[in-house]
Amino acid sequence: MIFESFNTALTAYFAAVFVLAVILGAVVNKTNFCTMGAVSDVVNMQDWGRMRAWFLAILVAMLGVILFEAAGLIDLSSTQPPYRRAQFPVVEYILGGLIFGIGMTLASGCGNKTLIRVGGGNIKSILVMVVLGIVAYYTINPIPGTEHNLRGLLVWWWSSPLAIEFSVAQDVGHVLAGPDNATGVRLMIGLALVAGVGWWIFRSAEFRSNRDNIVAGVVIGLCIALAWLVTDNIRLQDSWGDEHSLPGYVQEWDFVTDGEEAFRPASAGGVNTQSFTFIGPIAQTINYLARGADNAYLTFGVVSVSGVILGSLLWALLSRSFRVEWFVNGRDVLNHLVGAALMGFGGVMAMGCTIGQGVTGLSTLALSGFFTLGSIILGSALTMKIQYYKMLYDEEATFAKALITGLVDMKLLPGSLRKLEAL
Repeated sequence: MIFESFNTALTAYFAAVFVLAVILGAVVNKTNFCTMGAVSDVVNMQDWGRMRAWFLAILVAMLGVILFEAAGLIDLSSTQPPYRRAQFPVVEYILGGLIFGIGMTLASGCGNKTLIRVGGGNIKSILVMVVLGIVAYYTINPIPGTEHNLRGLLVWWWSSPLAIEFSVAQDVGHVLAGPDNATGVRLMIGLALVAGVGWWIFRSAEFRSNRDNIVAGVVIGLCIALAWLVTDNIRLQDSWGDEHSLPGYVQEWDFVTDGEEAFRPASAGGVNTQSFTFIGPIAQTINYLARGADNAYLTFGVVSVSGVILGSLLWALLSRSFRVEWFVNGRDVLNHLVGAALMGFGGVMAMGCTIGQGVTGLSTLALSGFFTLGSIILGSALTMKIQYYKMLYDEEATFAKALITGLVDMKLLPGSLRKLEAL
């Protein structure tokens, strides 16, 4: 898609993202797709239905990406966020994923689910969204009155020396085969994962009979793959006949605008090749609103957040499921605030959330996605185990006893170390 006007190209970019986001929001609300709910179902009821839906979304998105790349339709070597960067801060992916998993459990849902609940009338999710966004923003940007952000103050100074520096991009294709054969290797590995994990997903007769879970996995995966396709294929032709990507045009603004009356985005990253993720975008949305809705700060993230909320709202109204909800008590308020802060910090550190790394990142076959996804699931599942034993045994269950017993339940410690009996 080649445009001669920057404004037209940018409008097409945002319009396509908005439509996909509205579809995503409506489908997630309709099908009750919830990544925290998927973990909870497995931990508490041994029900793998929503977990299979989550993995189906990963496979559909992955299949789209590897086929688009094999056909030469997209190039994900430079994306926002940079999933395939050569630097591999493995400690941050693991620790950030664990923190995010704990946070989404305390806050009753991940970033995407928070937006879905906002659209469905959940007022407490608005507070979660605001706190999450503010913490995420200052995890990336300097805290007022200082030159440091939260990540630099708390993590970067000790985690950066532990980062692995690859000589190539960190996706499985580059790591295993180098740049010359990366696309072919990604295709083979991707197809093998789609076939193997797909067989596990659909071998369940119960899953095959659940239309909502199948629709959720397929549509969410398609939205993520199509977002990659759209954002990488909008091009702009300047008055000299040269083609530019949108971020490339913004970076060369003073040389290529040629007097065109167009506003300049504050950051080229806001119109870069990207797909859905929700921690950074919620921070961008808070920043956009704080700046009086200045269009210079309108980004993929802001548009996607508003689209998901609108899609959820539309489905809630159509299905008559719109319900205004508020906190149950003070403890509920505290849990959600702490959870929101942990999600904001952990999501930035891990470079994504359950969707951003768990689906979008994995669709690129970046190693970071595998580490972050596993850590998010572990952090969430372990938090649920601790909550369960604390509720079951009250004062008898200290944090240490509940933690050790939870790890035993998850087969991460030997049974001889069990401190509390499961009932």
